[in-house]
Amino acid sequence: MEDIKTTYLNNINNPKDLDDLNDSQLKDLSNELRFEVIRSVSKTGGHLGASLGVIELTVALHKIFNAPKDKIIWDVGHQSYPHKILTGRRSKMGTLRQKDGLSGFARRDESDYDVFGAGHSSTAVSAGMGMSVARDLDKKDNHVVCVVGDGAMSAGQAYEAMNNAGALKSRFIVILNDNDMSIAPPTGAMSAYLAKLISGGTYLGLRNFAKQIVEKLPKTLEKGAKKAEEITRLISGNGTLFESLGFYYVGPIDGHNLDHLMPVIRNVKNAENGPIIVHVVTKKGKGYKPAEESEEKYHGVSRFNIATGKQVKPQISKKTYTNIFSESLIKEAEKDKKIVAVTAAMPSGTGLNKFKSHYPDRFFDVGIAEQHAVTFCAGMAIEGYKPFATIYSTFLQRAYDQIIHDVAIQNLPVRFAIDRAGLVGADGPTHAGSFDITFLSTLPNFVIMAASDEIELARMVRTSVEYDRGPISFRYPRGNCKGLDIPENYKSLTIGKGRIIKEGEKIALLSLGARLSEANLAAKILDSKGLSCTVADARFAKPLDEKMILDLVKNHEAIITIEEGSSGGFGSNVLSYLSKKGLLDDGLKIRNIYLPDQFISHGNMEEMYEEAGLKADDIVVTALKMFETKDSKLKIINP
Repeated sequence: MEDIKTTYLNNINNPKDLDDLNDSQLKDLSNELRFEVIRSVSKTGGHLGASLGVIELTVALHKIFNAPKDKIIWDVGHQSYPHKILTGRRSKMGTLRQKDGLSGFARRDESDYDVFGAGHSSTAVSAGMGMSVARDLDKKDNHVVCVVGDGAMSAGQAYEAMNNAGALKSRFIVILNDNDMSIAPPTGAMSAYLAKLISGGTYLGLRNFAKQIVEKLPKTLEKGAKKAEEITRLISGNGTLFESLGFYYVGPIDGHNLDHLMPVIRNVKNAENGPIIVHVVTKKGKGYKPAEESEEKYHGVSRFNIATGKQVKPQISKKTYTNIFSESLIKEAEKDKKIVAVTAAMPSGTGLNKFKSHYPDRFFDVGIAEQHAVTFCAGMAIEGYKPFATIYSTFLQRAYDQIIHDVAIQNLPVRFAIDRAGLVGADGPTHAGSFDITFLSTLPNFVIMAASDEIELARMVRTSVEYDRGPISFRYPRGNCKGLDIPENYKSLTIGKGRIIKEGEKIALLSLGARLSEANLAAKILDSKGLSCTVADARFAKPLDEKMILDLVKNHEAIITIEEGSSGGFGSNVLSYLSKKGLLDDGLKIRNIYLPDQFISHGNMEEMYEEAGLKADDIVVTALKMFETKDSKLKIINP
């Protein structure tokens, strides 16, 4: 992407170049940087609002600290675009979130300035604490700074880390980027002055000195002295929670005012003791009116017109799987008042915002707290409700302990609606739904389903409503459905019962989930080559349709299982069953096609599935190799 000529930004190749600019010039640089972020994301799409909210903060941090020696950690990474531009990646911003281009998050293998990889929230404080303790053990003198959003503070890990950091008293800085939480508003010049005052070395030194004296005073005087300290702290902002965790609290301050930011950050940098939390109040989408006024604050956007803010989205003639799930659950909730829906900070992404509009009293957004979400659902299930824990596959991983102990062991009928199953595109490996089949398959009492199309998804929603003998899950991919018409009076599924889509004689393609369309296409190609194919939709990874599998083994020379999940999932379940039955002893040809043993980098979904070897051609090549058939026109991806 061609750089636009600017007064200051064109001369910034790394953060050290900021040394040549005074504080007034930094304000002009911030304006240039803000436009550059807008310009870049308008071409590629990405996380715009969060990045616009930290422009001034990013400039201040890179001006004052000496990265990468000083460690600056961006929690999640949604807000890392200005950081990428200032750290030598401006010319590559046109490749953001595209195959072989820049990641939408911080990645250690992308730049030395990305000191910790992210994608999920609430990890920065833990990582930063680890780095600060390692620094102290090595007797080094670098700084560690964690930039954490207010949303991340709804996750328990952030508080676990802060509690530990407070106990260890390591020199350590947390910047709380408050763009929605509004713990306390910035109150202008007086607030800024007090924040500067209490973050200064003189105040900190006097505070510690006074503390020693107070401890030697008579109890009556000691109480008065402590009260005076409390009043001073309350005037400057409410830091009670953070102080109780062992952090010295500074704030709130205006995160878009460099005159306020710079002195405070300079002061906390020079503080000899820690940990310190700086409460910075910002606004998502700052400086770009369409983003500021958007309900979602332009959190994640496609390409857009800068002048109008209108996003350039492809014409969608089909509904998404998320749409179908949402509509199906609403339909079921009309008949069953015990149905409740739970999400972890993703009401729009999961489609539950529509459920909320119909049944606000039965909708619960628990914040970035997947562990709590699962156990919360367990509690409701005990009381006779039918909770749907609606969570992206990648985020469900965070609650695995709760799934085991609070749901599976107690055999509670919690319904898991697993969105974004399989590969997801531009967000890359941190958001891929690769592992849910595998980690759920290991658990007793679980029913595991995967939808191959929108009709099947609607039936799985109904099946989950009716099933009350234990936990049940169904997974579905990101993106558009097949365009099928859903019958008005569809029925639930029989637990553990698959279906035959097409009958053949030579090879059985046994598919689980949305790769069924690729299996059908592969069958047509193989049929044309004289290898007659049966295509089966397993529907269930657990319990398996054992009768259907036995019939496929009995009537075919070869079996190929296909799934959009990691090793150890559906294919492994099939192999394990056949092994127990002794059906692998007589030369049965069987192959498993699944996600490769690697993290597949970001790109569009078709590119990612091609790299993963989960396209129709890959199925064909696998089948041909099983029968030692050569075809020069086919590329061998999975030899």
